[in-house]
Amino acid sequence: MLKYIRITIVIVCAILICIVGTVYALLRLRHPSSVGVVAGLFGAMHKLVGLKVITRKRPTFTQPAIYIANHQNNYDMLTLAAMVPPKTVSIGKSSLIWVPFFGLVFWATGNIFIQRKKRSSAISTMNRVAEIIRQKQISIWMFPEGTRSRGRGLLPFKTGAFHAAIDAGVPIVPVVCSSLHNKVDLNRWNNGVVICEILDPIDTTGYHRENLKELIDKCHAVMQAKIEALDQEVAILESQTAE
Repeated sequence: MLKYIRITIVIVCAILICIVGTVYALLRLRHPSSVGVVAGLFGAMHKLVGLKVITRKRPTFTQPAIYIANHQNNYDMLTLAAMVPPKTVSIGKSSLIWVPFFGLVFWATGNIFIQRKKRSSAISTMNRVAEIIRQKQISIWMFPEGTRSRGRGLLPFKTGAFHAAIDAGVPIVPVVCSSLHNKVDLNRWNNGVVICEILDPIDTTGYHRENLKELIDKCHAVMQAKIEALDQEVAILESQTAE
């Protein structure tokens, strides 16, 4: 019974956020900071599914960057969404525009669409991303795995985010969330703790297309190590709560 009540409440709240967020973003003329505001509203819904989310941000870091985050499942919308900094937009596949309510707010807040199946379009989009960063002095939020991991661990990274960071001359900022796989049971009142953290920026100076893999491997290793550390921290916090 609790599961169906939660699903209903989450759907209703999500639709309301999409409608209000769309109006808000359009009134602001699709200002890039609208993404963070609307994402924060989605992130506030974590309590509806019984999660306690601990967020660790870096408010003192304000320069343009490319933020890369691990992409686990649909619950990222209730956890990582709260981590989106001001003046940051995200990149999503073009088919998102057809998702009822969400597609409209995704467009209205100024996010960038990409046609994933067309390599030429993807390369063109990454070039445009670098140009947008330089011209508008904004940041980009990306999921370098390209798809949800669904319990398979941190998947290999695609190259787009790293090409764009090098071309734009901006750092890469990893964002990690502790493991969510099989964590949420909608029929369970308390689904434990999740920790989301923004890590130190990684300088892209000195990297180019020839040593791109070194940058990718470095970012992957940093994020993998931090996820493991956060999972251990979550286990300790949850064991203390259970005592």
